[in-house]
Amino acid sequence: MSLSKLVLRSMKKNMKHYYLYFFALIFSVTLYFSFVTLQYNTEVWKAVQLSGTATAGFKVATYILYFIVLFFVLYANHLFMKRRSKEIGLYQLIGMTKGLIVRLLAIENVVLFVGAVLIGMLLGFFSSRVFAMVLLRVLEKEMLVTMTFSTQALQQSMVVFAILLMIVLIQMAWMIHRVSLLSLFSATKQADERVRRFSPFQMTVGFLGLMLIGYGYYASTKLFNMEEANNLFLNMLIILITTIGGTFLVFRFSVAFIMNTIRLNKKGHLSVRDVLALTPIMHRMKSNAKSLTLITVLTGVSLGITTLSYIAYYSAETSAYSEVPGDFILLDNDGEAFLKALDENKIAYDKTDYRLQGVSAAIGQLMSEEQKDSPLYTMEGIIYTIPLSDYQQIVPDTSLKDRDVILTNYGGYMAEMFPLEKDRDIVTSIGKSEETFRVVDIQKHSLISGIVTAGGGGPVFVVTDEMFNHLVATSEQVMQQHIISLKSMKEYPWHQQTTITLKSKEDLTKAEELYIQTGTNRLTVTDSSGSTYQYKKLSYEMQRKDSVESLGLTIFITAFLGLAFLMTTGSILYFKQMSEAEEERDSYTILRKIGFTERDIMKGIYMKQAFNFGVPLVIGLLHSYFAVKSGWFLFGTELTAPLWIAMSCYIALYTIFAILSVGYYRRVVRESL
Repeated sequence: MSLSKLVLRSMKKNMKHYYLYFFALIFSVTLYFSFVTLQYNTEVWKAVQLSGTATAGFKVATYILYFIVLFFVLYANHLFMKRRSKEIGLYQLIGMTKGLIVRLLAIENVVLFVGAVLIGMLLGFFSSRVFAMVLLRVLEKEMLVTMTFSTQALQQSMVVFAILLMIVLIQMAWMIHRVSLLSLFSATKQADERVRRFSPFQMTVGFLGLMLIGYGYYASTKLFNMEEANNLFLNMLIILITTIGGTFLVFRFSVAFIMNTIRLNKKGHLSVRDVLALTPIMHRMKSNAKSLTLITVLTGVSLGITTLSYIAYYSAETSAYSEVPGDFILLDNDGEAFLKALDENKIAYDKTDYRLQGVSAAIGQLMSEEQKDSPLYTMEGIIYTIPLSDYQQIVPDTSLKDRDVILTNYGGYMAEMFPLEKDRDIVTSIGKSEETFRVVDIQKHSLISGIVTAGGGGPVFVVTDEMFNHLVATSEQVMQQHIISLKSMKEYPWHQQTTITLKSKEDLTKAEELYIQTGTNRLTVTDSSGSTYQYKKLSYEMQRKDSVESLGLTIFITAFLGLAFLMTTGSILYFKQMSEAEEERDSYTILRKIGFTERDIMKGIYMKQAFNFGVPLVIGLLHSYFAVKSGWFLFGTELTAPLWIAMSCYIALYTIFAILSVGYYRRVVRESL
């Protein structure tokens, strides 16, 4: 028989095994080719106006995606070779050399790869349009996406998958040459390990795994505390090592120990559900510990990165409002032409004026004693004050007396990293004149533009009108006496902010045009020393769109990679369960012959699948939750909604894989008799 006929017969005989591997190849090619095709879609990138940094980020994402595809295909090929181990052993028994077997399987792999690449590229070409539409939707761009075939994407994908084919062939040849004939016939049994008794050492190590994870979670909550800031990298490394190491120990020792304890407590009275659920999990845990640890860590990392990116994107509106707390911001009556244009075009608006007076103060005076090592603890900066009557335009019921002040406009990552305490005194100064205030309340309301506070989230003091007038008079006196150098006065040049809020959002487009036409979007400031400073003043909508465009591509790339990680880990779990189902087929045949029904057997399988998919998912969710919780405030202002949305997507997709796995087990059970 010729080698080509042997290949055809072998592929026909192994069709039930090939479809799993073939699906893995098609999925990998589709995912990669659609992403690369999108990268070379010039029409999309013209609309997006991609920056150099974003282009580099997209290329890096392509390499990461290739690593995911490589990992996925190599694992699928390893599993496929393991399921064909007996067949390879029979080939050797009938006299075929290992070299001839390698040639046989190499031809099969080449045929599979060619077919998978062709189908995958076709599916990837069509799916790239869907991803392009999603990207433009995320970036809030309106345009018609056309089907564009990229020869660059085709060439890159062909080279990439040719390299992948070579790696797969090397893996296959290495697996065949390194194993003995006897091990080929027992390869499918290697996952089973009889665990008769647990030593105190194993119990201790299993408990240590739980303690390591707990310590990693606790340390993550303290990661950005000021007293730990000097050892940030070391602390991050410790958290990573303890969490991953603890996860492995939990899967390697803790789970098997718990399952064995439950079994022993039943004193030999095991139901068929116990036999099909507890025992297989316990016996396979040694060999599955590494893969489950890897899957859990990948799930946690991908979910954490996706969640942080989504937090930044989700918080775009809030972040923009902290910079521009109104539709338009005017400073020191610089927008008279703009207001006149609004009136001429009959655009109705509300106007709120805030008088401003800067003082020098060290905000660290309001920090706790534990944060005394913070650089802000003794660093003085400019804090603007506004009179109570202006603040009452927003919060009418507010009242103050004497030297009481309300600290407001303080939010975002500053409020999370440097929390302040109320009912404390703070000393401020203008020149050599000092005033002591009592902070009676701390609020996060955004009132003053980020231009004034040198970035959104800067604190603002609300003082009584009498005190505000006193501060203004003091400032004028200092200027006259030159107690402060004229050059330093540029640090607080603002004296008034006017917030413009349109009554109808339908007028926003026209108002933005007038805002630019009148030149109000650009501000030139000259300080007392004659130095000139240029400021670009964006409207709220302009600021929000800038944030969406800068963060939209990030959330798209991370979500795409997160989907790839999720599909990879979910598919690996699914493939493992399919393999185990085939290995346990003989056991189901015996159970069916002695009278157990399909329903009896499926009860144990339900429990087993709940563990195999549920435990890695739950631990992965916990890992990502504590990772996100430790530093989410550096990325945005909203945590709960983005976190729950991302977690819900992961739970839903894992549930789908679990349902597919249960369905495959049901089919195996039905066919076992």
